[in-house]
Amino acid sequence: MIIENDKSLQHHNSFGIKVSAKYFAEITSLEDFRILIDDPKIKKENKIILGGGSNILFTKDFDGLVIKNSLTGIELIKEDAYNTWVRAASGEIWHPFVLFCVERKLAGIENLSLIPGQVGAAPMQNIGAYGMEVKDTCHTVEAIHLATGESMIFNNEDCEFGYRESIFKHRYKDELLITAVTFKLNKIFKPKINYGDIRLTLEEMRVDEITMKAVSDAVIKIRSSKLPDPKEIGNAGSFFKNPVISKKKFNALIKKYPLMPNFPQQNGMVKVPAGWLIEQCGWKGKVVGQTGVHKAQALVLVNYGGATGNEIYALALKIQESVLEKFGIEIVPEVNVV
Repeated sequence: MIIENDKSLQHHNSFGIKVSAKYFAEITSLEDFRILIDDPKIKKENKIILGGGSNILFTKDFDGLVIKNSLTGIELIKEDAYNTWVRAASGEIWHPFVLFCVERKLAGIENLSLIPGQVGAAPMQNIGAYGMEVKDTCHTVEAIHLATGESMIFNNEDCEFGYRESIFKHRYKDELLITAVTFKLNKIFKPKINYGDIRLTLEEMRVDEITMKAVSDAVIKIRSSKLPDPKEIGNAGSFFKNPVISKKKFNALIKKYPLMPNFPQQNGMVKVPAGWLIEQCGWKGKVVGQTGVHKAQALVLVNYGGATGNEIYALALKIQESVLEKFGIEIVPEVNVV
């Protein structure tokens, strides 16, 4: 393992922002990690874990140690008549892991196909799409505390999952390396296709039998048509979380905007698509300098080449202000701003 100085992070973040780290090290084993955090040269430095770099916006150079997580390995650890428990190292890329499970007919994450990032980020963000969230299948999360080296295990309840939220984003923000996640997946497939365009896409694909693979393929098709490839245009996927508002506020808004899409929640609140709100404010497809809002999906902010993190963040703030002014709704970034 090599600790590099003044390391460029341009190719380690999906926005392609030109920033650097004071120190940079890639770990491929837990032994690497423990040696690293005990190194006297960097023991007191600020530290950040970097996975796929698909959910982060750097606004400046990082004055500390960036730890690139490259821990790999997938294993089936136990099963019963109805479920199989699958343990994946946190550095595994999320989409291939989903395909690994789909190929083995293990259900529960097929609707999360093609979400960028690594397995370790999945419980941190409680990633979700098309009616599924990681909290529905996450059994345990293994982690190591950066400061103490203590090994920790969190069960599902310990993770304090919420909408794109978890204990790892708040109480333990920047304090842990998630090392592995175990998922409890189902042997019995119960398709969730009444979300987004999945059912319509399956019809367009002329699918005769709704299999797990067919649903995964449909989600891949939908996401590919709406989201730009970071290799071609710098982006971090959905930049904002969908806001959840009170029933009272929604009732007032729907009178003024009768076409507003909405998704009633079990707690009486109502989720409203942030992309629709942003589009109504005229941002979809708008270009501002070297950054802008993608023409096919208003939730996606892009770097057309040469934009700084501060320019992208400034655009995000303007979008937030316009949505708040027009609808009285605060939209919050899903992307971590550093």
